[in-house]
Amino acid sequence: MINSLALRLVGMDILNPRIPLGKWVEDLFNWLQAHVQWLFDFITTVTEGLFAGLNYVLATPPYWIMIIIFAAVAWAAGGLKRGWKLAIYTVIAFYLIRAFNMWPDGMATVAMVLVAVVLALVIAIPVGILAARNRCVSSVVRPILDLMQTMPGLAYLVPAMIVFGIGATPGLVCTLIFAMPPGIRLTELAIRQVDVEVVEAGQAFGSSPGRILRQIQIPLAMPTIMAGVNQVIMLALSMVVIAGFAGADGLGKPINDALQNLDLALGAEAGVSVVLIAVFLDRVTATLGNRGRAG
Repeated sequence: MINSLALRLVGMDILNPRIPLGKWVEDLFNWLQAHVQWLFDFITTVTEGLFAGLNYVLATPPYWIMIIIFAAVAWAAGGLKRGWKLAIYTVIAFYLIRAFNMWPDGMATVAMVLVAVVLALVIAIPVGILAARNRCVSSVVRPILDLMQTMPGLAYLVPAMIVFGIGATPGLVCTLIFAMPPGIRLTELAIRQVDVEVVEAGQAFGSSPGRILRQIQIPLAMPTIMAGVNQVIMLALSMVVIAGFAGADGLGKPINDALQNLDLALGAEAGVSVVLIAVFLDRVTATLGNRGRAG
């Protein structure tokens, strides 16, 4: 009888599984908050300082000065002969953002994207290079990147808000995690695609591995790396809007307000502003990548 009951209970457990993953994750975050809160405070200080400083630089000057600067950047990215078209688009796009009364939020979005992208690339490019040079690192990193890319963007907000609270930091951390994988993958791919004969020629001349990396592999891989930078920027921009739900500044905030109040006009203006910024950033980085490929 007892054995029969035990088998029945085991069968019920198999047929009705319950793995308390959520509880384990909650316990992990509680442990982290209790023991490494100093690290979270440091991350908050650094990210908020970078964002506040860059946002001040972008939003303080008159809008027309910033439009001229953005247009000059676009022209320089495209070259003197071809960059004028991108510069004209830049002037029209940012003037429209100002006309929509979205200039402060637009500059906050640009600042958040730039900070998140720089931090993501500081991590992604070295990890991608290391993965390209070491199969074990690549095998470990690949499933982590799969998880980072397939996890819904909104799912990152809950743990980030628990750890960092409300504001720019959870938005930046979520954006960094969400946007990093293409940078790592394309950097690894770019280094692996460098012609082996060119690398062997450098080795034959007695170049060290570091010198081969700096003077041969990275220059030849730069067009593909720039494609990764472009993807990081696009994903960062999409996540920055979602980060508005965590209270981060930028165009995500008016979009969130429009969603809550069913304000079609506000949502349309904020959404078009996001598109205008996205096209600007995409064209600038794509043009730089094409120039590197042509060179």
